[in-house]
Amino acid sequence: MTALFSTAYLPPVQYVAAILQHTGIQIETTETFPKQTYRNRALIMTAGGVRPLIVPVVRTQGNHSRTEDIAIDYRTRWNVVHLRTLEAAYAASPYYFYYKDGLCTILESRHERLLELNQSLLHWLLKCLKIHVEIALTADWLPPAGSPSDYRYAFSPKQPSPTLPPYYQVFSDRHPFSPGLSVLDLLFNLGPEAANYLKNIT
Repeated sequence: MTALFSTAYLPPVQYVAAILQHTGIQIETTETFPKQTYRNRALIMTAGGVRPLIVPVVRTQGNHSRTEDIAIDYRTRWNVVHLRTLEAAYAASPYYFYYKDGLCTILESRHERLLELNQSLLHWLLKCLKIHVEIALTADWLPPAGSPSDYRYAFSPKQPSPTLPPYYQVFSDRHPFSPGLSVLDLLFNLGPEAANYLKNIT
């Protein structure tokens, strides 16, 4: 069975580590869009501690909107705020400026749909990490399989952070290691070594 994943905005480390265990994955598109998940938010480390970055969305069909139909709300300059927040948080990290331009290009592109934005970011992240995996989108709803290959509900910002091996994080002098952050945190801090770190997570 091809592994099933929810879409995710700058997904957490454990999400990408799970992708690495498979040669092909499918991204869920037909589910009813749930609130308060990694689908439109990411967690990063800032000088003030862990902070969420949230993409404002429009449910085009109300509470019954499917993930593939979720539009991005540009009434606020959320993408500019995200980029400024990321620079303030990671400018002192070893690899931020190496990866910055690719991230800026995507976030400044004003994607209409959340799914499109997340797919662009996922492909970029996997390219940066040199992870090669076939990615497809689901065409129909598949009920929860109850198998290890269904990760659609495995990652949640409302659940306790997983146990992960510590790695260097910016602001480690004032905040303890935080394992539930976006994979951007890993990439900006470890650079090319981020892929090796992910391979050692089971």
